[in-house]
Amino acid sequence: MGNRRRPGRFYFDGVCVGEPINRAVGERPNKGAFSGEMTEAETEPITVKTRLGQLVRWLPADDWLMIGWVLAIKFLLFVFGAKAVLVLANKRLPNDIEWLRIWSFWDTQPYLDVAKNGYGKAVHLMAYPLYPWLVRAVTWLTHDYYFSALVVSTAALIFAAILLRRLASLDFSGQIAERAVWFFLIFPTAYFLHIGYTESLFLCLAFGAFLAVRKEKWWLGGALGALATMTRANGLALVPAFIVEAIQQWRAVRSWRWHWLWIAAVPLGFCVYLLVNQHVTGHAFGFVDMRREIFRTSPDWPWVGLREAYRNLRRDPSDAEMVGGQELFFALLGLFCAVVSWFKLRPSYATWITVTWLGFACVTFVQSAPRYTLALFPIFILFGLAAQNRIWNAVITIWSLLFLGLFASLSARGWCPGCTAATDLFVVTLVLRDDGLG
Repeated sequence: MGNRRRPGRFYFDGVCVGEPINRAVGERPNKGAFSGEMTEAETEPITVKTRLGQLVRWLPADDWLMIGWVLAIKFLLFVFGAKAVLVLANKRLPNDIEWLRIWSFWDTQPYLDVAKNGYGKAVHLMAYPLYPWLVRAVTWLTHDYYFSALVVSTAALIFAAILLRRLASLDFSGQIAERAVWFFLIFPTAYFLHIGYTESLFLCLAFGAFLAVRKEKWWLGGALGALATMTRANGLALVPAFIVEAIQQWRAVRSWRWHWLWIAAVPLGFCVYLLVNQHVTGHAFGFVDMRREIFRTSPDWPWVGLREAYRNLRRDPSDAEMVGGQELFFALLGLFCAVVSWFKLRPSYATWITVTWLGFACVTFVQSAPRYTLALFPIFILFGLAAQNRIWNAVITIWSLLFLGLFASLSARGWCPGCTAATDLFVVTLVLRDDGLG
């Protein structure tokens, strides 16, 4: 009986291959499993809903939360800015999408000018090449340089939020990582992340580079680091940070890894910027003279710049607060968090915040400290750690939102509270005057 073959079944070496082997008693075989017929799931038509479902499943729920935060904050920020102009400036706004152009101010104009016309003048060298080149590429689709800048900044910010959460979650709990992103998105100068500035693109590349080297994908870290140095000069701070990370990984394995040599790729992006200088001015470091003339500052000990910021407290009330008080506060906040990072965070992060802080503090006159503090991402991880205490969570959140509202309302009216207005205005005036637009 055990060797009896059933009719209608197919056998190979005494084994039935016409139906599933070891199936449960009474269970019917799947239709088409061996007959070549398609199942109901396989014949289901692919619809937009199906594609969206696949896209949603492609990212974890925590990443979708970050995307939701970015888009919600962007929407509320732009609406808040429009209301600020209506109420505080007593100006009417266009009824169409053109009202978004209220955020087209200060450094946005030089970047758009480079995207449109290329590097034609020495003053354009204040704009590193990657951001305007991406804006120009997107303009092939949008046919509008300013809205292309918003698209680039928005896409970069979405990736930056996701990458920062994943980076922080390597060392801390998911809740702390999410808090770090939350404080990053509501930081008082976080409006720079949403408009035509390089902050979102630069931090997206920096976070991606750190995440890559933490996962020992050094080739990717070197490539992203090179793109970061094509976006902002302080991308060069990745070099010492990566060296410290390599040392820490060496201590864990006690053997040489050739992929650490990808650190040498990071400055290549800055070399592209030097080639642009060579093309425009005739020598690779032409930007040095240009920045000295425009920003009227030079390297010095950090306490010199901090002392000048303190002296600015004697100015008229508005300048005393913005050029003195806020510059001094954010510079000291960065210094404090840099010190704490050496005790609480990974050494490579502490190296990044220290070198970046020295980059904007070691000058004769501290300027744009609120804006540049945004790049000190270990601050947001420290905020996330502090926010485990409900009182500190409330204090940091309320402070961030109140000053984000203040700075955003001033910026929407054309004043740049996160940077030194006089120098930025001088740059934009030169660009517009040379182009016959001002």
